[in-house]
Amino acid sequence: MDEGSRQTPQGVGRGGEDLIHVPVLLKEAIDFLNVRPGGMYIDATVGLGGHSFEIAKRLGAPGHLIGLDKDPNALTIAESRLDLSRLPLSVSKASERPAAQGQRQISDWPMVTLLNRSFAEIGSGQSPATIDGILADLGVSSLQLSDAARGFSFQAEGPLDMRMDPQSERTAEQVVNHLDERELADVIYEFGEERRSRRIARAIVRSRPIRTTAQLAEVISAAARPMNSEERRIHPATRTFQALRIFVNRELDDLQALLAAAPQILKPGGRIVVISFHSLEDRIVKDAFRDGEKKYKYYRVLTKKPVMATKEEADRNPRARSAKLRAAERV
Repeated sequence: MDEGSRQTPQGVGRGGEDLIHVPVLLKEAIDFLNVRPGGMYIDATVGLGGHSFEIAKRLGAPGHLIGLDKDPNALTIAESRLDLSRLPLSVSKASERPAAQGQRQISDWPMVTLLNRSFAEIGSGQSPATIDGILADLGVSSLQLSDAARGFSFQAEGPLDMRMDPQSERTAEQVVNHLDERELADVIYEFGEERRSRRIARAIVRSRPIRTTAQLAEVISAAARPMNSEERRIHPATRTFQALRIFVNRELDDLQALLAAAPQILKPGGRIVVISFHSLEDRIVKDAFRDGEKKYKYYRVLTKKPVMATKEEADRNPRARSAKLRAAERV
């Protein structure tokens, strides 16, 4: 489930604190991406810059790395991690990059563009067949989960927000307090795969208004007490919180848009790598790659089965346990 996330942050926090960043399936993602020096690559979920940094090291000048993210806070940290000039999330040329110990020289660093936008807009402004590779590391980041004010986690009390883009209009509080019982149950079932959705929705409606993550978690826990060992493995609120987050951020719609645009902008031989964290995402990616290979003939699927974290990585980074990587090549 997705109360865990795709990565643990590293870089400079908003308060200046150091953060530890462990990108999930880093080696596997970079290997499947098969970075071509001097090419053009998109990190569709740049997050805190962990995968982007490894792509940039291999890309070199005169390559171009484009990083997208809905969350401006994440982009600020990614900018610091990539050691760009302090221009506000814009193009930073190789000549503007200061030298840093242990990193490549200025002349070897690619141009980097960071854009505060959803990966649903991945095709915006891109000419057909110009991109050598796309990486999408889906899910919510630890930076977002650890900030109680963002409202993503039931493990700390905060407002019911859950917006990856703080400027978007719809919040989890609006969904929880304004959808009717049937609509709310449908959201919880469809996006959380929660079998107790109707019971949970009924309890939520009866408990309105609900303003905080702790309130919501308490209502859900009382309504959906675990009945067997499988249900006891995860917190009763996990699936409902996942469902609300996906619905608030239109995550599956955005993923569909990304997968539709990718074959149009990838060069022949270019690759797309997607890391997902729950079955809804993985199913969409699997179907898109399969149809691209069998039906439309524009992909060669590189992962007949999803690549998962090794036991060593899962032990080291528990959030990698649910990660599934799929890759395809444009033909």
